[in-house]
Amino acid sequence: MLVEVGRKADDGLPEGCTGAALMCYASGIDEAEAVRETVAVLKLADLAPLDVSGYGTLEERLEEGHDIPEEERELMDRALAENAVIVAQMTPFYETPEGGKQRPN
Repeated sequence: MLVEVGRKADDGLPEGCTGAALMCYASGIDEAEAVRETVAVLKLADLAPLDVSGYGTLEERLEEGHDIPEEERELMDRALAENAVIVAQMTPFYETPEGGKQRPN
């Protein structure tokens, strides 16, 4: 799932960014539970979740015809085996002069 987070004191995000996008993998009996668990874990880590976009289970994504690399499958398997939330990637956002979000190069 993709989670957008805002700024919060002591969140550990890079200085000067306005928030970030986190690519997360989580286990759950369904997508709603995985989202709830992910949000709870991120809040415990002093992050401020704003929006969550779920992409479904491995089986659902395969049925939709998604090409899922082995590395991503391994992260999904690991989250399930460890009953964990795994933050696999973090992309900080910075303000542009026009006031929009900009991802680093």
